[in-house]
Amino acid sequence: MVNEFYNDQIILENHLVKLIPFDGKYKEQLQEIIYDEEVYYTIECKNDAELDQYINETANQRIAGNSYPFLVIDKRTNKIAGSTRFGHMQFNNKRLEIGWTWYGEPYRGTGLNKACKFELLTYAFEVMNFRRVQFSADVRNIRSQKAIKKLGATEEGVFRANYMDTSGVSRDDVYFSIIHTEWDDIKGSIFKEFM
Repeated sequence: MVNEFYNDQIILENHLVKLIPFDGKYKEQLQEIIYDEEVYYTIECKNDAELDQYINETANQRIAGNSYPFLVIDKRTNKIAGSTRFGHMQFNNKRLEIGWTWYGEPYRGTGLNKACKFELLTYAFEVMNFRRVQFSADVRNIRSQKAIKKLGATEEGVFRANYMDTSGVSRDDVYFSIIHTEWDDIKGSIFKEFM
């Protein structure tokens, strides 16, 4: 089951967005949107060498069975808008985290994130039959926290010194979740435009 999951070519889409497995062949489109201060909460990518490193590390996460990264395509422009992934997957406990999400500036606030998260949540709860999907955001990243709350997720608390940033500073994360018993109600209210 686990190995099959990482080997699958998962493609998710609705009328606004298409998610495809992360692939470095889209480097030129990533270059157009990734060098942006707002993206640095998730990744630090300021030049082509760092972009190459990001592409390699992200692709290797799937190969190693650590996460399943996607590229997010805006179907209105047919261009790469950003990236997201399934991570921290525990198949035995039926839980995972959706995160490592970032969008280029032209794609923020366009409804793309909601469309993307609908596809990921539907896949997690209805195809994988997982029971918990969690989200986290740096305590400083208020925009991401607001976006997560708009998905109907419940704020659970702060994990102190949860990770170290690229400069070695410990950072705190706010955690949120949606569980399987909530999904039908959330889907029918918050995500009804995608049904």
